[in-house]
Amino acid sequence: MKQIFITLCLLMICLPATKAQTYHLSLEESIEIAKKQSFNIQSLLQDNIIAENQLRAAVARLRTNVSMNLGLPQFNESVTEWQDSTGISFFSIKTLRETANLYISQPLPTDGSVYISSGLSSVNDYNTERRASQFNTRIGLSQPLNSFWGYNAIRSQLKAAQLNYERTNKALKRAELDVVYIVSSGFYALLQLQKSMEIAQMNLERQTEVYELSKNKYEAGLIREVESLQMEVDLAETQNEFDMSTLALTSSNKSFVKLLGLELDATVTIKSEMDHYNIVHIDPEKAVEMAITNRLEIRDREIQIELQKLNISMQKSQGLPQASLDASWERIGISNLGSSAPYSNSVSSTWSDLKMRPSNYMVGLTLRIPIIDWGRNKSLVKVEEARQKQYILNKEDQEREIEVEVRNLVANVQTTLSRLQLLEKNVSVAEKSFDITLQRYTDGDIDSQALALDRTRLNSAQLRHLAAFVNYQLLLSDLMRKTFYDFVNDHPIE
Repeated sequence: MKQIFITLCLLMICLPATKAQTYHLSLEESIEIAKKQSFNIQSLLQDNIIAENQLRAAVARLRTNVSMNLGLPQFNESVTEWQDSTGISFFSIKTLRETANLYISQPLPTDGSVYISSGLSSVNDYNTERRASQFNTRIGLSQPLNSFWGYNAIRSQLKAAQLNYERTNKALKRAELDVVYIVSSGFYALLQLQKSMEIAQMNLERQTEVYELSKNKYEAGLIREVESLQMEVDLAETQNEFDMSTLALTSSNKSFVKLLGLELDATVTIKSEMDHYNIVHIDPEKAVEMAITNRLEIRDREIQIELQKLNISMQKSQGLPQASLDASWERIGISNLGSSAPYSNSVSSTWSDLKMRPSNYMVGLTLRIPIIDWGRNKSLVKVEEARQKQYILNKEDQEREIEVEVRNLVANVQTTLSRLQLLEKNVSVAEKSFDITLQRYTDGDIDSQALALDRTRLNSAQLRHLAAFVNYQLLLSDLMRKTFYDFVNDHPIE
């Protein structure tokens, strides 16, 4: 045991610690990871499973149902009383019962059902030493007549299940697009900080070069000491900016790792080319049309209206005459033999009696006619109709709100694209201007303040261009989730 313990300790010491994994992810790869591990997506998938099975259950109600009940056997012993002229006496009753019943039912689209039931029962009475058996078969029809002019429950429930399934499917698709937007926001926020750190690093390198140049010029007596000191202060500021951007990038990296559902000690680096982006020109009319057609909010209002129609129909049917037609045909056979007779003889005698005994018939019409309810049902119908009017008004208001939202978003996309293209030129001009200013400073034509001004202008231009690029990408992602249409690749989201 001692040798084994020492060996295990040596292995633990010698084995290298597991390194935190580093992921090099593009936007598409990040989205795919989030779709698989997002809590919201997983929860909505379960909602979709619930709705799918509810729809299957509603469809199954229209199919033939078969059930069987068996009592094999049921023994009963009890004490009963008997009263006659001599008084009250008590005695024990013992019975043994076997039963078997088969029931087959076929629901009808008219809200009724056709059924067949068949059963065999046998009771052995130990007190009388008699075995009583019965065999019966019944074919019947049960049909509520008011379903023809009133409310059909089976069709309404099937329709409600279909609408609920459609609603959860659209909710799942909307959630997927929301995940795309959320991940895109986190991705581009991380990209912005990553690029900001790179800009801060380039700025630090430039300022270090300028500081060394000014230091040499001061030592050569070409500039005053205050200028050299100012360059040292500027270098410290750029170093601080670089340190702050590095800290912000690390914090954002952890947040993005958590968003994707990766292990918390993982590191993510972004794969993205800022030099390439899609120039998309969007037709506002098409964007509005796609949003009105595909948005979950609109379809949800339409589903509410359709479900409310069913509620109105059901409420109206409460004030109409209710009628039900029931009909059946039945054959029964019975026997009563001594308990010593074999069970097969009892069943055979029952079957023989069934063939000889006349059939039983039943036809019945049940009718309920409402006479006076003091306008109660009429008022309830008006309540449901007013609620439906509310849903219609909500749908119209939602359509107007979505149209305004999408038009503003399209205008924002186009404005941001123009700004992005302009800022690209500004960055190019600022870079050339800084190179010229740096050369003039090297030649001694200008002082450090003019150089610092151009350096600040270049940093500002690069950061504004970066912000415009990120904003443009996020606006395109937001437009996709609000129209269910990918305008970059020009195809609908399936």
